[in-house]
This record gives sequence, structure tokens and C-alpha cells, in this order.
Amino acid sequence: METDWEELSPGVVRRRMPGWDETVGAVAGESGTLVVDTGATLGDGARVRRHLHERFGLPVTHVALTHPHFDHVLGASAFAGVEVYGAVGIEDLLVHSKDELRQDAVRHGVDPREAAEAVDVLVHPHHRVAGELTVRLGGREALLANVGPAHTAHDLAVVVPGVLGGPDVVFCGDLVEESGEPQAGPDSHPVHWPAALDRLLALGGEDARYVPGHGAVVDAAFVRAQRDALAERFGTA
Repeated sequence: METDWEELSPGVVRRRMPGWDETVGAVAGESGTLVVDTGATLGDGARVRRHLHERFGLPVTHVALTHPHFDHVLGASAFAGVEVYGAVGIEDLLVHSKDELRQDAVRHGVDPREAAEAVDVLVHPHHRVAGELTVRLGGREALLANVGPAHTAHDLAVVVPGVLGGPDVVFCGDLVEESGEPQAGPDSHPVHWPAALDRLLALGGEDARYVPGHGAVVDAAFVRAQRDALAERFGTA
């Protein structure tokens, strides 16, 4: 059984993937498992799917994509037959920007053949989240919230209420980064980013565990400090 998964709360885990240090998360209920992001290649996604089945003894039934960057979505190719969720607009971007997605993956070090394979069979979101949507997993729920635009035009957060005394967990995607400064590429909307972090804080509250797209799990104080730093950096204070 895969042992590199960190338990955040009962039935809620995450793994920092090798290579790009992107987080893949999972929430297990009685009827299935929700995966949050899928890694950078078809092989990554297949391993995630297998490891979680071994860990929980449940099928992966749902996938939530926090944003449309290669290291978070290309593993979705391994999740055929699974219900896939993303912020409104992400499906059009993935359909019409396949070549740019492949090129970005290769530019960051993905093997060109692996990148092409993943893009060719990429599973697109079936469910578009405009505001908030609750996924029910049998005795467990996860709230999907469209909190962008910010890091990209299509940022989705996943909020998992705690059970058995465990804390609430907020999967932030790259709205929050701990291992380095948040990356604002050409597809970012920096003027809206601080407000998106305010939304995360309102959804999770002071006692939640916030899971960044890259790096160690942080608390509300870290998210608040990063919000203030982004506001100063982009002149939106």
C-alpha cells in the first residue's frame, strides 16, 4: 500500500507529488472517494487511483480540478468513468487549449510523449461549478466553491467539514502556496486574488487546515498573511 499520503482529518488525505510538488488530495465516504487534482501525467493519475483504492477499499467516484494547469489536470486522463468537476469555463479552456497545455507541460519537464498521451485522452469536467456545489459521498460531504478568478480564471476550492473531532480541511489549489511565492502567470487575475483568499478564509474559518497547491499544510494566519502580501505586491491593498 502507498505510504506517502498525509492524513489531514479522518478520511481526508493528501500527497505531495514528486517532480512539481503539486498536491493531490482525497476525501473518502461510504460510497466512494473524491480526488482533488490528479497530478501531471497519465501515470501519476493511474497511481493515485490505485493507491486510494488500496487505502480506502473504495472506487474513485468524483474528481475536482482546482485549476487548469498541467501539473493539476493531466492525470485526469486516468479517471475515465468518474464524475469530474471544475469551475465554469475550465472545460472550454481544456478543449480549445490542448496544444498550449502540452507545450507548457513539456517546457516544465514532462516527457513529450507522456504529455502528448495525457492531452490526447484528457477527461474534461462534466459538471461546471458557478457558485457552490455539494458532493455527497455517503456519510461524507465536500463543498466545491468557485472562488476565482485569481490564480487563473477558473479557481475551485474544496472544503471538507471535519468529522470525529477532526478539523475542517480546505484544498486551495494554487491560490495558496507554501513552498514558494504564489505564481502569477499570464492567465492570472491578480487584482481579484486577495478577495479570493478572503473567500477561502470565510469558507474555512480560523481553525481549518488549509492545503496549498504546493508545499506544507498551513493555517488561517498564513493565508491571511499571503493575502496581505499579494495585495501589496499587486497594489490592491
